[in-house]
Amino acid sequence: MTSENALGGFLRARRELIKPEDVGIATGGRRRVPGLRREELAMLAGISTDYYLRLEQGRDRNPSDQIISSLAGALMLDEEAAEYLRALAVSPPPRRRVRRRPGRVPVGIDQLVRLHLDMPSFVHDRYMNVISANSLAEALSPCYRVGTNVLRTTFLNPEVRELYEDWERTAHSLVASVRALASPDLDDPQLAELVGDLSIRSEDFRRLWARHDVRARTSGTAHLLHPQVGPVSLNFQKLEITGTDRQIIVIYHVPPGSDAAERLALLANMAATTRQLAPVPAGSPTDRQPG
Repeated sequence: MTSENALGGFLRARRELIKPEDVGIATGGRRRVPGLRREELAMLAGISTDYYLRLEQGRDRNPSDQIISSLAGALMLDEEAAEYLRALAVSPPPRRRVRRRPGRVPVGIDQLVRLHLDMPSFVHDRYMNVISANSLAEALSPCYRVGTNVLRTTFLNPEVRELYEDWERTAHSLVASVRALASPDLDDPQLAELVGDLSIRSEDFRRLWARHDVRARTSGTAHLLHPQVGPVSLNFQKLEITGTDRQIIVIYHVPPGSDAAERLALLANMAATTRQLAPVPAGSPTDRQPG
């Protein structure tokens, strides 16, 4: 994956997702290409086919804001996707790519997450690596264990497919949020490595990534079929942590007294019991004999 022609890749992917009948174009017989033809999109955007072709092929990388707005309208993009398109259209200054070091969670945020035991909470970085989590989050899903990558685990761990009531929708949303976090730095070495590996190992990921969907969901509801406590629906909030390299804190919550609250409390008790039964590492203070 590279941002050398990220604009063209985005335009092509979004063009192929639009059905001609959705934009009032009559089709006669079979079409050899999915979605809109280049000349059809150019007509809808009010630009020449030749100029649109140059944009898609990466031979013109400085479209005006007016043209970008016209293309966003023709592609029926929402506000977030339109902003993403504008970011791709801005040519970044050449710079040396540096592999980012793993970021540390601010101490206060880490304590908040780990001590807030009645609701699942965790923090991930811009690459979806989990860098802080409480025990309830880790008990809720294999995705939320510290040291794992949410994106990788979602697509490669069979347990996760069974966990979500609608795995396809969850995976689709996750991929779209990764693009939003990465924007517009799509040739980041760590992101390229992650996307490249998943594209090889997961056909589902490759298909969803190729759609170029962009959406940073800040709230919503997750419907889980947990193997220990059964079906449970959890609301969630996502907040970007200021002063960090796009670290996100995710907090799940449920209405007090609800069936979901009871199931979550049961899971919390099970997680606490597991912690109490866990063996104490040799050499730890509780393992030493009194002198």
